[in-house]
Amino acid sequence: MQIRGYNKNDLTQMIEIWNEIVEDGIAFPQEESLNPETGAVFFSSQSYCGVAVNENDEVIGLYILHPNNVGRCGHICNASYAVLSSCRGQHIGEKLVTDCIQKAKEIGFLILQFNAVVETNIHARHLYERLGFHQLGVIPKGFRMKDGHYENICPYYIEL
Repeated sequence: MQIRGYNKNDLTQMIEIWNEIVEDGIAFPQEESLNPETGAVFFSSQSYCGVAVNENDEVIGLYILHPNNVGRCGHICNASYAVLSSCRGQHIGEKLVTDCIQKAKEIGFLILQFNAVVETNIHARHLYERLGFHQLGVIPKGFRMKDGHYENICPYYIEL
């Protein structure tokens, strides 16, 4: 497996992986699926998009990296990660997060912050904590799940 910057040939697979997470309705805040047009715009608007590819150069995971805010808070970035469901459990997420941290430093960000990690997303939370992220607290009922009930969210950050 290799992680590299995305190119237009990756978009179809990236959109499929992204939409899989959106449709699950338990992790990403987005509710609308991407199509080829909106996906191209969405991914090109990021500061950086990394893709994890297998030996056949098929996309099996991705991340997006962008500013979390503007102006005096523009040094703080935010990221989202997605791994193809059939490839989960192979530490691809960890490699994506590690690559993202390095890329954020290269771009010049000073802090990577996650605004809305769903409290029940134990695998992601353990990964972030193992990599040195700090939990900032808990926001009660901060995330509406696909079935309509609310879960707590836990913001995390790491200084780069």
